[in-house]
Amino acid sequence: MKTRAITGFFFIIVMLGSMLLGGRVFDAFYLILAILSLIEFYRLMKGSGSSPAQLLGVFTGILVYLTSVLMGSFDPDLPVHSLMLLLVPVMAAVFIQELYRKSAAPFANIGYTFLGVIFVVVPFSFFHALGYTRLLGDYSFHIPLGFFIMLWANDTGAYLSGYFFGRTKLFERHSPKKTWEGFIGGVLIACLAGYILSLFYAELPWYQWVTVGGLIGCFGTLGDLVESMFKRSINVKDSGNILPGHGGLLDRFDGLLLAAPIVYTYLYFVTNL
Repeated sequence: MKTRAITGFFFIIVMLGSMLLGGRVFDAFYLILAILSLIEFYRLMKGSGSSPAQLLGVFTGILVYLTSVLMGSFDPDLPVHSLMLLLVPVMAAVFIQELYRKSAAPFANIGYTFLGVIFVVVPFSFFHALGYTRLLGDYSFHIPLGFFIMLWANDTGAYLSGYFFGRTKLFERHSPKKTWEGFIGGVLIACLAGYILSLFYAELPWYQWVTVGGLIGCFGTLGDLVESMFKRSINVKDSGNILPGHGGLLDRFDGLLLAAPIVYTYLYFVTNL
């Protein structure tokens, strides 16, 4: 418990620093985090008997993330399309490499290579995009910070509600401890956190902050369940041990994997983000 608490304290400090220290730190930190999470995903797949093309997958992930960074700058002179076109030979190389590898399931390897990029890097790219919007102008930490505050509020509210009131299992097959009472409590606390954020950050009206809190509560929980399903499918308890007492990076950011793309999509269509 002591190790978990110490790790959690420093984890929160690092996460706050990654958003408060400016745009360049924000860009670099989440690129590193996305790639480390992708490597963790590939390591898990190798442990389960598959053999994804890790080097090419990482290179693909870097290109996807950097394309998101350039698109977020809204500068028409930046070579966004050139960078996107670099993905073509890199992705083709994943298929070609399998021709020279002796594998009983080559297309499973190809599939897991691309799945890692879609499952891990794309969500981090959407989260990064929340810091660079037409709504905010240049980089602003308000929405990314608000995202994590609501995500953490959802986790805390779900735990406390489930502990005191939990009776009905939510999805016992994938996560035996989660309950409907905990899920509803977590969503309500996330919405409350969204309303409180609206009192400090005026980029969004209160009802949109609350809606974002509800989306994070719902899809953050689903992301957690999806990651639990993934771990159960390969028979592992934790995705890694990089965070003592907390498991791996995928364990810590599972709520972001579905919630970040959904929140960005909502804000894009509702606020012309």
